Amino acid sequence: MNNVKRGSLVLVVGPSGVGKDSLLEGARTLMRGQSGFYFPRRLITRPGNAGGEDHVALSEAEFTTLEGSGAFALHWRAHGLCYGILAAITDDLANGRHVVVNVSRSVIDEARARFSPVQVICVSVPPPLLAARLRARGRESEADIVKRLQQASAYQIADRPDTHVLSNEGPLKESVMVFYRLLKSIAGAAAGADLEPLRQQLDEAPTAAE
Repeated sequence: MNNVKRGSLVLVVGPSGVGKDSLLEGARTLMRGQSGFYFPRRLITRPGNAGGEDHVALSEAEFTTLEGSGAFALHWRAHGLCYGILAAITDDLANGRHVVVNVSRSVIDEARARFSPVQVICVSVPPPLLAARLRARGRESEADIVKRLQQASAYQIADRPDTHVLSNEGPLKESVMVFYRLLKSIAGAAAGADLEPLRQQLDEAPTAAE
């Protein structure tokens, strides 16, 4: 009989450009060596050299084959791309690891129905800052940026006990620390009183731009 307490599936959501990848990379840096947390790489139909997050690049045909074989725990399509999280996370959750993933809000209900417990962290920034970040990363045309800003203005997540809102408008390092403390809280663990060594780790390991 397995008496291990199941890990939480932590869904990180928010409009494109709010800095989800940077927060995840920062938290991954701080939690390096902590076996209780797992940050799986996403499978995306985007070239591996496209910049941004460290992902597994697939063709649409490869993605469709995996999708048809049931290889994904969660998958979705957005902005002309396909995204997937491998079903292997099911074993991690069963073994007590907390799995932290960047997903579309469109899969939140499915995740809640299939996995338990689930926690949702919604990342937000003010519209002017979001516009500046989208232009700075240089992945979208101006028309695409306008479209994404319109989508962001309508972005809403239901207020539930398992949902947390994280503002990422301040210095990235401080936002990462807030994110780190929130993840530790979800895991039922203390973040520790002296966080300065963790801040130094962030100084030494630049985070990815979303």
